[in-house]
Amino acid sequence: MTTFYIILVAMLLTLALFDLFVGVGNDAVNFLSSAIGSKAFKFKILLIFAAVGIFCGATFSNGMMDVARHGIFMPQYYTFAELMCVFAAVMFTDVVLLDVFNSYGLPTSTTVSMVFELLGASVAIATIKIIDDNALNLGELINTTKAFSVIMGIFLSVAVAFVFGLLVQYVTRLVFSFGYRKNMRYFIGAFGSVSLTSIFYFILVKGLKNMSFVGIDFRNFIIENEMLLLLAMFVGFFVLCHVLHALGANVLKIIIAFGTFSLALAFAGNDLVNFIGVPLAGLSSLQHLLAENGNAMDYNMAFLLKSEPGQWYLLMIAGIVMVLALVFSRKAHNVVKTSVALASQTSSDEIFGTNPVARALVRSSNATVRFIASIIPKRLSEKINARFDTKQMILEENGADFDLLRACVNLMLASSLIAFGTSLKLPLSTTYVTFMVAMGTSLADRAWNRETAVYRITGVLSVIGGWFLTAFAAFAIASIVAVVLYFGGIPVKYALFAVVVFVLVRSNLKYRESQKDKSQKRFEDILAVSPETKAYPLIQDYSRGEWSEILRWSADCYEKIIVGLLRENMGKLRSVNKQIKILKKHVERNRRYGSICTERLAQEDMVVKNFFLYQANDFVGDSLFSLLQIYLPCRNHVDNAFPSLDNNKRKMLLRMATSVKECIESAANMVESMAFDRYDAVRDKLREEESLIFSERKNEMMKANSENIRGEILYLTILYESWALLDAVKSFAKSSKKFLTPKLRILQVDE
Repeated sequence: MTTFYIILVAMLLTLALFDLFVGVGNDAVNFLSSAIGSKAFKFKILLIFAAVGIFCGATFSNGMMDVARHGIFMPQYYTFAELMCVFAAVMFTDVVLLDVFNSYGLPTSTTVSMVFELLGASVAIATIKIIDDNALNLGELINTTKAFSVIMGIFLSVAVAFVFGLLVQYVTRLVFSFGYRKNMRYFIGAFGSVSLTSIFYFILVKGLKNMSFVGIDFRNFIIENEMLLLLAMFVGFFVLCHVLHALGANVLKIIIAFGTFSLALAFAGNDLVNFIGVPLAGLSSLQHLLAENGNAMDYNMAFLLKSEPGQWYLLMIAGIVMVLALVFSRKAHNVVKTSVALASQTSSDEIFGTNPVARALVRSSNATVRFIASIIPKRLSEKINARFDTKQMILEENGADFDLLRACVNLMLASSLIAFGTSLKLPLSTTYVTFMVAMGTSLADRAWNRETAVYRITGVLSVIGGWFLTAFAAFAIASIVAVVLYFGGIPVKYALFAVVVFVLVRSNLKYRESQKDKSQKRFEDILAVSPETKAYPLIQDYSRGEWSEILRWSADCYEKIIVGLLRENMGKLRSVNKQIKILKKHVERNRRYGSICTERLAQEDMVVKNFFLYQANDFVGDSLFSLLQIYLPCRNHVDNAFPSLDNNKRKMLLRMATSVKECIESAANMVESMAFDRYDAVRDKLREEESLIFSERKNEMMKANSENIRGEILYLTILYESWALLDAVKSFAKSSKKFLTPKLRILQVDE
């Protein structure tokens, strides 16, 4: 039995490595989003700042937080075997749950997930113990106060961070405006001093408090001289910022560099317990069991009431794994992308849709804004609007989502709020604070305009909903897993471990495949350029790739619909339904991207090409509509087992299935290869097929009424919509040719 528990602890430590990897993938948004969104540094340089902060924070952390040992459950009432079920359930649940959130690009709180997993697993085992021993009660076995404080921390951190982000950024923008460089010499000292003081105070209070090398004397010194220390830092940084600005240094970049480092340091030093606290508690339990030669089934775990530091070599390994995860985890970059996209000042791909709540909030907010605007004097309103003129916006690099000033406010305010919450012993989540500060500052900067507000609000609501879902899912899943482990014994523990590892490996392999989206990469390249760098060739490359793929997919769907109808194969028709839904998303995305792409066109390109881009996307949408109008009656006919079509109609449809597919594919090949010298041949082929279909429909309508009325209506519908489909493809071919071919040069000859 002892050998089994040694293997189980080894399994927990192995899962800790997975947890570190997926945990960093989720929490990277905390310290990377501001610097990435503003493009303050090259990504490799930014990773160096963050990696150093993570490694230092992990290596010098005490590596253990009491919540993993006795913060949720009362260990003196549990045996070694019971708590090992709790620890295993927590780790099995945590790595999978965080990986799911990372896959969808949703930032969540690793602290909340761990606390509620511990709570769920502990409650499950406690319930089993109470059933066996009526003398026990849940209040003795579980520390519900800690869980309640975390829930309150969620509400507090969300509301406070958003409101402060909105107010502070609004005042900052009023002072500096979007053309902030002209005001830097007047205000950089005060702004830089406040920012750096907040960040360094955050490092001292939040980042260093759990470091193993920091003695009690140093901590007491900080507490006793806190105000004097803050005043000294403020004055020193005030002078330093003015001197650096006078020497030509970019003070805002310095603030961002230290802010990124400080948040990474605090993340690794304080949140490390979320990933390895439970496995280390299991390791400590095993060491005590072996040292005292105890029996796992009745060995009391009261020793967990005492705190123990983590082994330095394990902490160093954890730091190395976290750095590697930061560098190589694609899911980490995906989570950061979500936060940056929701805060973007410029037009970008809106990764969320809309929902009724978001639409209602937008309408009510617009009404409130109009009311406030009506009571503000006109001259004052004009002055305020001038400070928020985005035409003056200064971006460090092409493709930046917001400016350096907002990035500094994000980091400074997040550091201040987290440090303040820590001093009040409030369980603020770094994820919640950093995300909501970023949302508040983006709203203050009017990044949520009439075109994007409904998408951004939907995104924020989705992320916040995910936070509460984390708590519920963590509690429910961990409790179920704990019960299964308790009654399943050794085989179930091994089996669940194998399943978790399999799920994680498969998830990452599938995610890598899903990231091989060349069209998405091409679109991101378009967003990264300005009109002056000639975005037109990139837009051409993106459009022809998307258009040709959609046409080929449509041709394949058309053939499958006809074949599915003739063979009365509902399985084939259902598969087409899935393809059409995906096609619809692609078409809608292309229309949305088309609008964004036109903003990147140079003026001369926009005048000549803008119309044809819109037109081509519209005709692709028309072709999809015709395809859907063919699919729906065919599916209904087969699903209801209506009478089959006669042989002549079946032969005609079989011929059309092949010929229409060939016509559409010829247009797709022409567009993809940009071989528009074949345009006349492709157009004539489409016209010829249209003519045949039109003639067949006309002849069919002139025949005497058929006994199979349903079949007759279906056949005429297919003929008409097939003709409409080819007509849309023909019109698309013409528009795509005009968009993709080089624009005509108008030569002026002097008379």
